[in-house]
Amino acid sequence: MKILLDAMGGDNAPEATIKGAVRAAKEIESEVIMIGQEKVIMEKIKEIYNVEKLSDLAPNLKIKNATEVIEMEDIPTQAIKHKKDSSMVVGFNMLKNGEGDAFVSAGNSGALLTGATLIVGRIKGVDRPALAPMLPSYKKGLMLIDAGSNTNCKPLNLLQFAQMANIYLKNALHIEKPVIGLLNIGTEENKGNDLMKESYKLLKENAEASDMNFVGNVEGREAFLGKIDAVVTDGFTGNIFLKTIEGFGKLVKLSLTESLKKNIFSTIAAVPALPGIKRFTKTMDYKQYGGALFLGVKQPVVKAHGSSDDYLFYTTIKQAENFAKNGAVEMMKKEFEKLRTKTAETEKITNTERR
Repeated sequence: MKILLDAMGGDNAPEATIKGAVRAAKEIESEVIMIGQEKVIMEKIKEIYNVEKLSDLAPNLKIKNATEVIEMEDIPTQAIKHKKDSSMVVGFNMLKNGEGDAFVSAGNSGALLTGATLIVGRIKGVDRPALAPMLPSYKKGLMLIDAGSNTNCKPLNLLQFAQMANIYLKNALHIEKPVIGLLNIGTEENKGNDLMKESYKLLKENAEASDMNFVGNVEGREAFLGKIDAVVTDGFTGNIFLKTIEGFGKLVKLSLTESLKKNIFSTIAAVPALPGIKRFTKTMDYKQYGGALFLGVKQPVVKAHGSSDDYLFYTTIKQAENFAKNGAVEMMKKEFEKLRTKTAETEKITNTERR
């Protein structure tokens, strides 16, 4: 198995991507192929690790040369179209051509979503793929879908987001009946804007046919109590929700650290509680969960945070290997084919009854 890594993507590339790749390569079975400017990558490796050959670090670590880089300020469609030898486009083409099993990038989000959709392609029956990160929740993880790839959505999109989350959680995480909720400003059926009201109706109507445990509207404050496995929303709301959670997590960490170091007495008093504090901070750390899965495309693609450090690249590469190994994408293709067949049969019966 081969994990493709955009070594030039992200605010801290290539140093963070290299460190993350080296650490991951030492722990996983797959080849980790760093895609980018080979000369730049090797110079950085020599500087960090003081080695002459890549094989001295890990035998399953490789480099694929790509001469161009898609910058954060590049216009996505133009970058994908004109920078054919960029690390991102080369990675997508390798994935499409079967030269890799999963692709990871922390680069330009718009270009990543455009490239994944246009080069790798959508699963048949999926109108719009969606970003689906895993977030910390009480004693479990919480999937958020969509986290930013589709800012303007139709009810059909939210239905398909829920279906994709349901399929992934069942087949990849082995949750028998994932609990799916619609993120809203209240739990009542008539709450929210027109998109949420119509989405609620569509999800409720299709829950049984999709074999989905849809529990209705969920408020943001209820999402993290461990009763929900996935929250569904449009990408605009989801991205604000995600970044708010990340910001609040940083606030908790900073405030806790400051409180413990306020004076000698609070520092001494904190010593017996340190194991518990470490467990708490680990639970709250989104880096433990890796990047955001891009569900709905024909091959596994994972979007790492733009500001990812080496640890987050390490966890995301491991996450990408699991994504490829668990066969969730192939299962999604099969399940959406079944859903398309069911829909066609229902429409045929309905049309016959009307006649």
